[in-house]
Amino acid sequence: MTSTTPDPLSGLDWAKKRGMGALAEKMGFEWVEFTIDRCVATMPVEGNTQPVGLLHGGAYVVLGESLGSMAANLHAGAGKLAVGIDINATHTRSATSGRVTGVCTPIHLGRSLTVHEIVITDDQGRRCSTVRITNMIKDAPRG
Repeated sequence: MTSTTPDPLSGLDWAKKRGMGALAEKMGFEWVEFTIDRCVATMPVEGNTQPVGLLHGGAYVVLGESLGSMAANLHAGAGKLAVGIDINATHTRSATSGRVTGVCTPIHLGRSLTVHEIVITDDQGRRCSTVRITNMIKDAPRG
């Protein structure tokens, strides 16, 4: 599924220029790698936990949606906007410290829909959550 970045910037430069959004910044996301074929970001467990000290399930979903939506927008290209229309997550382990890493890969890259899988692992490389997101590609609003 090899594609080229539709912008003269590299994928990682494009993602940093576009920004993560206020929520992702508050949660401590850091981009590691960003191409159409693979996007990687990390997030600290600390500050994103439930009252009992486990990484909040919603935090996994925010990381997954951020990666999948940004990847879909890179694929969509200039003048287009990818918006999430479906997301689901299966949590299989609880992170309690350190950082988690999300690795986003495309399942389908179409003209009107994209589907991405995001595998989120703990510092020991153990899968904690699997997120799948579908984005619809439409014309970007003018202005």
